[in-house]
Amino acid sequence: MTALAVDRILQDAIKEFGDAPQGLTRVINGGREIGAQLVADARSNIVSATGSTEMGRTVGVEVARRFGRSILELGGNNAGIVSETADLELALRGILFSAVGTAGQRCTTLRRLFVYQSIYDAAVARLKTLYSKVRIGDPLEAGTLMGPLIDAASFERMQAALAQAKQEGGTVTGGERFAVEGKENAYYVTPAIVEMPSQTAVVLKETFAPILYVLKYGAFDEAIDANNAAVHGLSSCVFTTDLREAERFLSASGSDCGIANVNIGPSGAEIGGEKETGGGRESGSDAWKGYMRRATNTVNYSSALPLAQGIDFSIE
Repeated sequence: MTALAVDRILQDAIKEFGDAPQGLTRVINGGREIGAQLVADARSNIVSATGSTEMGRTVGVEVARRFGRSILELGGNNAGIVSETADLELALRGILFSAVGTAGQRCTTLRRLFVYQSIYDAAVARLKTLYSKVRIGDPLEAGTLMGPLIDAASFERMQAALAQAKQEGGTVTGGERFAVEGKENAYYVTPAIVEMPSQTAVVLKETFAPILYVLKYGAFDEAIDANNAAVHGLSSCVFTTDLREAERFLSASGSDCGIANVNIGPSGAEIGGEKETGGGRESGSDAWKGYMRRATNTVNYSSALPLAQGIDFSIE
């Protein structure tokens, strides 16, 4: 529906503002078989694909097989760090939106949170209070903050992740199915906070649902290492008023994600990631470069023939 709406806006703009080639855009709705045809067709010089890491592995290989180019916007297991010096209310508001907005169904959703040990108890207690105030319901209604999961399969994956978290020592708050009048067949849930003893297998696996794993840390280096432990490298954030921590997080020895934020959550424009998040950029000032071909042009205006590295190639 979104693709159809955006294409309609584009067609209206083309009619209003000027000429454009016939067939400049086409929207094709379909399943896996349609995507496979687009990926395999040699006329698709560049394939931009958004989806799971597993999908990206298949697309990347198929496009590379015919020497095409791909831009891959894949999964994200995004982390945030709450420092001892953080403005806690600012941090908690940012965390709430990043973890709960779009019901956790966004690749830049905040999924892992590392809180400094001395402020952990107060931060988690306050976060639980904020979670309890989130209005769940039809996203078309004013005041709704969190809509439904996309389908039954998504709900089952969320429940399986929460069950695994409990087995791995976690304490779960929330995560149950939530009844919305008139929407009995939809899969609404309460957002979940899961306090974990360490980054176990389930924490390091992306679950596309409103689950926030919360852990303690002691030293800032420990928090950086924990942030970087996931195979994905999309988005990350740190809440701190310590300039040294902020600069460290943004440096080459800090976050290894394509997006690194200070005092704002990771949930935002999907500018592009690293590691198993894929590669390339879909938004931001350099995004257009991924869709271009480059050429190096040399023009000789002289009557001589200068050669590279001073080579003398004269024939007597």
